[in-house]
Amino acid sequence: MSVTAPLGFRAAGVVAGLKSGDQRDLALVVNDGPSHAAAGVFTANRVQAAPVLWSRQVLAGGRVTAVVLNSGGANACTGPEGFQDTHATAEKAAGLLGESAGEIAVCSTGLIGERLPMDALLAGVESAAGQLSRDGGLPAADAIRTTDTVSKISFRRGDGYMVGGMAKGAGMLAPGLATMLCVITTDADVPADRLDAVLRAATAVTFDRLDTDGCMSTNDTVLLLASGAAGVTPDEAEFAEKVTEVCADLARQLLVDAEGATKAVAIEVIGAATVSDAVTVGRAVARSNLFKCAVHGEDPNWGRVLSAVGTTDAVFEPERVNVAINGIWICRGGAAGDDRSKVDLRPRDVTVTIDLSAGSESATIHTTDLTAAYVHENSAYST
Repeated sequence: MSVTAPLGFRAAGVVAGLKSGDQRDLALVVNDGPSHAAAGVFTANRVQAAPVLWSRQVLAGGRVTAVVLNSGGANACTGPEGFQDTHATAEKAAGLLGESAGEIAVCSTGLIGERLPMDALLAGVESAAGQLSRDGGLPAADAIRTTDTVSKISFRRGDGYMVGGMAKGAGMLAPGLATMLCVITTDADVPADRLDAVLRAATAVTFDRLDTDGCMSTNDTVLLLASGAAGVTPDEAEFAEKVTEVCADLARQLLVDAEGATKAVAIEVIGAATVSDAVTVGRAVARSNLFKCAVHGEDPNWGRVLSAVGTTDAVFEPERVNVAINGIWICRGGAAGDDRSKVDLRPRDVTVTIDLSAGSESATIHTTDLTAAYVHENSAYST
C-alpha cells in the first residue's frame, strides 16, 4: 500500500545508526523500469539543503532510477563538504545498483547544521541495497520518520495502473511548492514533462495548502516516479486525479500527526475576488498564534479570525465579511452574528468558513491548534 504497490518498484528501510536507538533511519526506493521518468518539486526556502541542491540537478534530466532517503540529519547548512557527502551517497547507491549517480536522487531530514556520519550512512545504503524487495515499502516509510508518530502511506488504483506514496513530516509544515519529504510512484507510462505538470498541479492544492506552524523547511522534496511497468498510458485527467488523491491523503495524514496538535483545522475562504486572495487570507488565519491558541482552548473567538484577515492585501470590505465556525455564523457583516455559545469545538475536526463577499473564488488552508506539547517538543528538539 506504499511506494512498492505499483509494479516496477522495490524498497527497503534499514537501521544505519544515524538516529539513537534501534530505529530505522535510511530508506532506498528503486525504479526497475522499463521507464525511469520522474519529476520533483522542492522547497522555496532560499536556504536549501545539499540533497535539495543535488536532487534539483538530477530532476533536470527527467530521469530517476533510485532515491536514497535518510532521517537523523538534514545535511543542511553544511557547506561544500555537505554537498560532497550527498554526491558520495548517490555514487554509493549508483555503484551498488549499476546505475549512474546522475540519476540517483537524495533526500535528508533531521537537525540542520551538522554533517552526517558518512561511514554509517554509506554502510546503510549498502545494507538497504541488499534488502530491496516488493515488500519493502512499509519499512522504507518507517525509516524516514523524525518526530512523526506513525508512518504515512497512501495508494490509489487507476484504470490498469496504480499510484502509491509515502511521506514524512510532523513539524516545519509550511509550503513552498512542497512540504516535507514525499515519494510517489506509479507503474503507468507517463513522460517526465507530463509528470511535472501533474505533480505541480497536485501539490498546489494539497501540500501547498498545508500550513501547521508557518515554518518552511530547508529540505522539502516531493518526487513522482513512473516505471511504465503496467504498460498503460493513462487517461490524463484520471491520472491527475489519482496523483492528487494520493497527495491529499498524505497531506491529511501529516496534518493529524502534526507535532502536539489536538485539532485539525480547515480554513475555508469563500467569496474571494481571486484564488490568490483566498489562499492569502486562509494562510494569514492559519498562522495566527492567537487564533490557534483559541482553537486549542475551544474558544470560538471570531475576532481573532477577523483581525488576521485584516492584515492581508486581499480585496474585501470589513463590514461585509462573515465568519462561521463549525457551521455557526458567529460573525455577520464584520460584527457579532449568531450566539457563539452554539459553537461546539470539542471535536478534533474544526472548520472555519470566511466569506469575503468580494467575488466567487475560494480556497481551503489546513492548519492545527497551538499547544503546550508543540512548544515542549520543539524547545527540546535538538537535545
